[in-house]
Amino acid sequence: MSHLNLTLMHPFSDGNGRTARCLQTAVLTKEGIAAPDFSSIEEYIGRNQQEYYDILASTGGGKWSPDRNCKPWVRFCITGHYRQAQTLIRRSREMSQVYEELVNETNKYGLHERTALAHLEAASPSRVRNASYRVSAGVSNNLASRDLKALVDAGFLIPKRERRGRHYVASDIVMKVRNRNRLTRGGVDPFADDEINPKLIQESLF
Repeated sequence: MSHLNLTLMHPFSDGNGRTARCLQTAVLTKEGIAAPDFSSIEEYIGRNQQEYYDILASTGGGKWSPDRNCKPWVRFCITGHYRQAQTLIRRSREMSQVYEELVNETNKYGLHERTALAHLEAASPSRVRNASYRVSAGVSNNLASRDLKALVDAGFLIPKRERRGRHYVASDIVMKVRNRNRLTRGGVDPFADDEINPKLIQESLF
């Protein structure tokens, strides 16, 4: 409701939506939900931007209207948090399977199991840098450099650029592992029967 009211009151010349979404996150953080992945629905709104604007328009009627029905808005936000939780759980399951398979691939080449962490980062997909790998693997700069070179030599990573801009991306070998372990998106609608079904939600999440 803080999100809705601040957006519709339009106290700023620009950035109303961004500021209101920050406020929603701040309210949840104050209540103990501090992890950004759970206190924000920014990612969900980004994927459903037109629906977000449509719900705001239909709920507010173009202005701050406290007498209008806000149920569609509340439903949209709760659904956003629920869908985002589903996405995070799916990603976690996917990457757990990917990591297990990449460890097996690493062992075939006689590489240390820790090097699978570089595979995993590249499969995210993300750019792997010496600094990021050092942190995730807990190794020194020199050992990180040797590990990354070994992964390049084994065909797991592809080096890009030189010197300070040096980074690594996933090879086809790593991406094939990633793609094999993708799970189907989807899930139940928490409002399918016009009310929240706690048992259905718990089963779909866990």
